[in-house]
Amino acid sequence: MPVQFGVAIRNFVGPGETPDVEGLLRYAERAEELGFESLWAWDHILLGVDPSFPVLDSLTILTAIAVRTKRVRLGTGVMVLPLRNPVVAAKVLGSLDQISNGRLLLGAASGWYAREFDAVGISFKDRGRIFERNLDLLVRLWTEDFVTEQVDELNLRSAVLLPKPVQKPHPPILIGGYIDRVLRRAGRKGDGWLTYFYTPESFIKSWAKVLDAAEKAGRDPSKLTATNQLAIYVGPPREEADAPMRHWLSTEWDIAKWSDSTIEHAIRGTVDECVEQLQAHVDAGVHRIILIPYRYQPEQVEIIASEVIPKLTARPGT
Repeated sequence: MPVQFGVAIRNFVGPGETPDVEGLLRYAERAEELGFESLWAWDHILLGVDPSFPVLDSLTILTAIAVRTKRVRLGTGVMVLPLRNPVVAAKVLGSLDQISNGRLLLGAASGWYAREFDAVGISFKDRGRIFERNLDLLVRLWTEDFVTEQVDELNLRSAVLLPKPVQKPHPPILIGGYIDRVLRRAGRKGDGWLTYFYTPESFIKSWAKVLDAAEKAGRDPSKLTATNQLAIYVGPPREEADAPMRHWLSTEWDIAKWSDSTIEHAIRGTVDECVEQLQAHVDAGVHRIILIPYRYQPEQVEIIASEVIPKLTARPGT
């Protein structure tokens, strides 16, 4: 299957800024015109204190984009699933799949920002268990006629959720995260794995763990997909592009130092240099690459679509 290329949207901005809603919608429309397979929104309810980072709700902006587009798929990269009541989440996500006529890609993870959990009243230390509870209920509500289940504070008595999502049996679920427990969860419960800022070498190591978990769970590993989110800056030679890219990534992005996620993953340089760096990810076996254009500049989106991706896809095996 050829590698798919998605692009991230700027619903998450730096301190002191405000997301540009109309600009986001134009950006999404243009990305669809340029042929990107998918658009991806970041997800937080609260992020940061001083400085704090403004974030538009991922599902709200994706619904708005769904109305302004026709083909491009719409992904959450990733939704912090434990923060949402699973019944409400099933309704909102199912409605988004209906509104978009079956274009939702659900990237979901257990989360990392404790203040956000405290504010919403969800136990941070139990987030892994709550993630699995919520995920199981999502799938059941989307696929079963009636759901009866009592767990924690939730009491579903022959619960009927209609309409069901357009996609059958349900929208693809990509489980995000780094640690071995999450990699095993992606193999056991997901339709795939979604990661962030991984080098090709780190990707290969962790993807093998996902596939191993799927096989041990009696699932067909070949049915799972892998998605990696990569920042990219196309323009000056790599040695000149390196400093501005590092500054952007180190001031506006969070990277877990204990994980394999690293700013060293960044794709930067001339068109040919970026093609070579991306080829290494293709060779590693990734199925989808979500590109995060340098500072979301429209000219970056244009050159990626018109020069980088065509050169990459023209190569054998891409």
